[in-house]
Amino acid sequence: MRRSSSTWVKIFLALSLLALVALCAQSQDQVGSAKPEPSGATLHGVVRDPEGHIVVAASISLQATGEAVISGHTDSNGVYSFSAIHAGAYTMRAEKEDVGKTSVGVVNLEPKESRTIDLTLEHDKTTARRNSAAPPAFFDEPHFTVAGVTDTTNLGGHGSDTIIRNREALAAETAALRKETATLSPKKSPNAALEKSLQEAVSHHPEGFEPNARLGKFLIDAARPKEGLPYLERASTLNPSDFSNAYELALAYASTGDYIRARTVARSLLADQGDPEKAELYHLLAEVEEKSGDSLSAVRDYQRAAELNPSEPNLFDWGVELLRHHAAEPAIQVFTKGNRLFPRSMRMLAGLGAAFYSLGSYDIAVKWVCDASDLDPENPAPYLFLGKMQAAENASNPVVTERLARLAALQPENPLANYYYAVSLWQSRKSPDDVANVNQMKSLLEKAVRLDPKLGLAYLQLGMLYSEQKDFSKAISTYSEAIKATPDLEQAHYRLSQTYRQAGEADKARAELEIYQKISVEKSQEGERQRHEIQQFVYQLRDRSPASLPQ
Repeated sequence: MRRSSSTWVKIFLALSLLALVALCAQSQDQVGSAKPEPSGATLHGVVRDPEGHIVVAASISLQATGEAVISGHTDSNGVYSFSAIHAGAYTMRAEKEDVGKTSVGVVNLEPKESRTIDLTLEHDKTTARRNSAAPPAFFDEPHFTVAGVTDTTNLGGHGSDTIIRNREALAAETAALRKETATLSPKKSPNAALEKSLQEAVSHHPEGFEPNARLGKFLIDAARPKEGLPYLERASTLNPSDFSNAYELALAYASTGDYIRARTVARSLLADQGDPEKAELYHLLAEVEEKSGDSLSAVRDYQRAAELNPSEPNLFDWGVELLRHHAAEPAIQVFTKGNRLFPRSMRMLAGLGAAFYSLGSYDIAVKWVCDASDLDPENPAPYLFLGKMQAAENASNPVVTERLARLAALQPENPLANYYYAVSLWQSRKSPDDVANVNQMKSLLEKAVRLDPKLGLAYLQLGMLYSEQKDFSKAISTYSEAIKATPDLEQAHYRLSQTYRQAGEADKARAELEIYQKISVEKSQEGERQRHEIQQFVYQLRDRSPASLPQ
């Protein structure tokens, strides 16, 4: 039987519809069987106690506003891990009985994000009382952790490369104030009679612990660590458990550059000593870590020392270590609290000034450093901080000029005092035509280079004075002296180039300009390298310190 064409069309449409339905069903099956794309976030990290040891079976909790608590525990390696977490803002807490607790304000998790947050438990008040008969009185919270660290790509203020380098130099000079510690706890003066007596005691009892330990300590106090080391090592062999001798031995190793042994001895003592002695050991460890290039460990150990014993040296050294690595905001907090505890410490005030200057806050920095100079008028360090800041900023400040005039009067034979006072007078002029203080400036600068023929900066400033007076012959001679004293003083090459050009000596001008450009590029590259290293330090510090600073 023949079917009409319309019937064939209907059959074709029906078959096509069935095929389409089958295809859709197959596609649906494939979709249903496919593994969904992961959309949740993951969070993991390590939990440690205040001494840096991993904490097993610590309780970890996450909670978003209005949501149920997500909880877990650390494993045998101190590691916690959460997966498939919904995106959002969470409050995070960790604790372990008899160890401590900590919390992180807000953790923002994005879809599919993988985040690592390491936590350090902090002793609560009950734990602190149980673990220490005398908990530190310095801190608003029992454990002061470092976070919110300044990003070194944002150095504050109008950041020319010269000013940035000056801020870094000022931070380094703040570190040089550590030598003031010697004034706070002076070493004993050398005593030839006592040394002879101690030497005789060792010769009569070469295997006696006490004679070797006493002679070794005497030589350490006399700044002769290489001579003292053999006696301390012998004493340590005779009585390994004596803390005092072991501490002196670690000092001797550090003083002679044997940082590995110094670190080993100091760490071996930490487990068995009480809190006051631990502070001393942590401070020694920090010095060793700093000298061996492990800045992150150094800042941690300075922190532990300050927490256990908030002495002026411990707090100042902690603040300095932070400042040296551009963690200026935490450094300000340390110096501020140090100033509250030790209001007569010139170093704390100078540290505050250097830290604010590092952030680009020139006026605030001047205020703190002026306070430091008023507190200890005979100490040149604060004045020289003021001079260095004003010279770099190229800004007149009558308060700074007054202080620098005072230093020049108090220490007329100090070449830097004469130089910085002259620069301050130069910058306080109303215009280049203001010649009221020209003779005084010239006298101060000539005196500075006479007192210190290697002071290239003073020659440079004197050359600028001659250049303004159009005395090109003297200017060229003086700029040349500046370069002779300080070959890499790029501004001296630049000024000399300009003076040669004004004097019509084009070839010499071109040669000096090329030297200037070469030195500038080298210094800029070196500065970038150092800032990159510091930036990496800051990022590590931030990653390892998730808790926020106390207000």
